[in-house]
Amino acid sequence: MAHARSFLPSCLLLAVAACVLLPSAFVAPKAHHQAPCTEVDARLLAATFAGLSPLAIEQPAGAYDSVVAMLQSWLFGGIVLIVIYGAAALASLANPLTKRREQVKAEVDAIRKGAA
Repeated sequence: MAHARSFLPSCLLLAVAACVLLPSAFVAPKAHHQAPCTEVDARLLAATFAGLSPLAIEQPAGAYDSVVAMLQSWLFGGIVLIVIYGAAALASLANPLTKRREQVKAEVDAIRKGAA
């Protein structure tokens, strides 16, 4: 979660650095007729930040966290199911009542052979 919290300030710092450094990085070519200079109005800037503010509140890492949690729950559920089926298979193979019945049957068969 610390990564998600440090992401917004670093992006904001990067945007401010880009705004400061970009005007000095590009030199406009000299033209015969100049186009009217576009000025950024404070209202436009305020509207842009107002429109982008929900993106700052909602962290996009939440979607990643929910997908990871879903995958972890499916993995845990699958492991629990495998353990339950394994225990049922083991119980069916190692049933003590069935083994005792087989022992008694073998003893009865031995007694019958000895008596006959």
